[in-house]
Amino acid sequence: MRTIIQRVSSASVIVNNITISEINFGYLILLGIENADTNEDASWLANKISNLRLFNDSQGIMNNSINDKEGDIIVVSQFTLHAKTKKGNRPSYIHAAKPDIAIPLYEYFKKELQNSIKGKVLSGIFGEHMHVKIINDGPVTIFIDTKNKE
Repeated sequence: MRTIIQRVSSASVIVNNITISEINFGYLILLGIENADTNEDASWLANKISNLRLFNDSQGIMNNSINDKEGDIIVVSQFTLHAKTKKGNRPSYIHAAKPDIAIPLYEYFKKELQNSIKGKVLSGIFGEHMHVKIINDGPVTIFIDTKNKE
């Protein structure tokens, strides 16, 4: 799994001109699932995200987790995080998982994340065209790949 975590002052997901998810404070997470991903990857990632210290403490140092600040999260499926651009100009998504693999892992990840944080976990709609609006706070943007544990 690959993920982009963005600390946000606000975020929303809009599908067909309808706001389906909206938060005022927390993370917007873009999640890319590949064929080799497992429930273990999802559990590890949910635990890592819930404990990351990306929020400022009283001295202005990023020393607080999402649980410390009781923030919310929106998770958006993002297969393009597995784009390969080595050959030509059209990205290849050969390693991105197809829906029969990706949807159950996406749902499992959201459940694991909800079990790991105090706030709420909302999401986009898997496979839909979405408009994602964010106000990135900082900006703070973190990339994690479960295959490299970084």
